[in-house]
Amino acid sequence: MPTVQVTDLKDDDFLLDVREDDEWQAGHAEGALHIPISEFVARYGELTEAAPQDGRIHVICRSGGRSAQVTMYLAQQGIDAVNVDGGMQLWAEVGRPVVTDDGRPGFVL
Repeated sequence: MPTVQVTDLKDDDFLLDVREDDEWQAGHAEGALHIPISEFVARYGELTEAAPQDGRIHVICRSGGRSAQVTMYLAQQGIDAVNVDGGMQLWAEVGRPVVTDDGRPGFVL
């Protein structure tokens, strides 16, 4: 499965966060699209509307397991998707910003 390291992500890369609502509310990457894995199939259209045409989708969760499932699903649909290795835990560890919906500092739940 295609993966990318957190440290290789650029600020303008399209990021899809598939964690659940409570995890998202605690803290997330600014600008990420949030579609919980439990709602992913039902809300798939939101992703296709928001994602850049012919662009790559970087899928992230807490540690990489759920995002790997979504990445495999997207790849089967012919979409260029990669799993973010280490997830939000590693994102926070390497010092990338984690924010709440109102822009305050957040944390990874």
